[in-house]
Amino acid sequence: MEMKRPPHCSLCFLPLMAAFSVTTNTSPSSFLLQQHHSSSSPHLLGSLPHNGKFGISGMLGLRPFSFNWRSLQRLPLILFVLYDTLIAEAVSMFESKNRRNLMCSVNKDAEEATVETYSPIDVLGGTNSYQDGSRIISTVRDISIEAWSQFAKRVSGEWDGFGADFSDEGKPIELPESVVPETYREWEVKVFDWQTQCPTLAEPEERVLQYKSVQLLPTVGCEADAATQYSVDERKVGEGNSGLTAFAYQSSGSYVAIWKKKDNLLELEYCLINPQDCESRVRFIQFVDVLNNTEMVLQGIRVFREQWYGPFRNGDQLGGCAIRDSAFASTAPMIASDVDGIWKGSKAVATFGTTNTEIFQELFGDKVQDSVRDGDSNILLPKKLWCSLKQSKEGETLTEVGWLLDHGQAITSSCLFSSTAKPQEISVALETRALEYA
Repeated sequence: MEMKRPPHCSLCFLPLMAAFSVTTNTSPSSFLLQQHHSSSSPHLLGSLPHNGKFGISGMLGLRPFSFNWRSLQRLPLILFVLYDTLIAEAVSMFESKNRRNLMCSVNKDAEEATVETYSPIDVLGGTNSYQDGSRIISTVRDISIEAWSQFAKRVSGEWDGFGADFSDEGKPIELPESVVPETYREWEVKVFDWQTQCPTLAEPEERVLQYKSVQLLPTVGCEADAATQYSVDERKVGEGNSGLTAFAYQSSGSYVAIWKKKDNLLELEYCLINPQDCESRVRFIQFVDVLNNTEMVLQGIRVFREQWYGPFRNGDQLGGCAIRDSAFASTAPMIASDVDGIWKGSKAVATFGTTNTEIFQELFGDKVQDSVRDGDSNILLPKKLWCSLKQSKEGETLTEVGWLLDHGQAITSSCLFSSTAKPQEISVALETRALEYA
């Protein structure tokens, strides 16, 4: 299956921009005129360089030209193209701002909803009730309709980016030689990252989440106008739940899923939305082997760095050369001192393992917690990411992933397992480093 790249790619057409000039005997090349996705009029591909030249030609990045009668005749066209370009960019910025404002206005945590009724109510999840005269006051916890609706808005869309595999020590793993372009092999360039897609759709009124992780064959620069799929991993939560043993979500768009695979292998998937930029997220997958139904051993880690590129289209269009991120696996890992110290923050929790507990729950609450971390005991990854797996003397296992943000903050998620490797608790926390360590 081939995925069409968008028709405009500023990097691909820079040579054309450099070659274009206006004289008394030429007019703008048709190769530079392309339909903009939000405008019916053609516009110049690429950004307008600020090179300090005077006049229209300088603003367009063109060589200065003399204003005789024939060049003046073309001036309206140049002005029109410039005007249309500026309008298109303004519309794009306005739409992006509206999207960001809409997304970021959704509460990070769905607050507890209190429903007053004269008889017990049936809600999606458990309720805590108490009697008040003839009324029953029911406090909805677990899976509230409002929280799921907010989650669906945040998580749905086209998430494109890059993904890479790491060893249990955090070392990046090269892509198979069979998928690496010959040009890279000739230059002895090592390739560690897949370009990825993750089209995701959550139904606002139903507890159904479906998404697929797509790995695309590497290409050299923007030489190709299409991308070929190498692998597709489709998953569905809420119907069938094949292999799903626990799922916890937060209205922010973050979620954690525990998948049971064959041969006693667990996949712990953490999806963390950046609270400072709701169009940016990281997904971790920890591959864990369960030995004798008790001991949990980390086998490897997969990391996806993704950004939101628009509403759900089932992966029909790829960000391509316009993608806002880059390969990351071979960049330097974070340093241990950035993780060291005392961290304070609020934690939302979902509890599992008790009688009649559903595997599908909302991360609930605002529990204050203090965490003490030793950077050297964590697996340090690029782009300020880390993870760990630790076993207590009582046989319980605690797994954790973390993402260091700006201004001394971090978003973390953890899973607690019993001595028999059963999920007990899932949490997501927004933490701030104590001042003495900042």
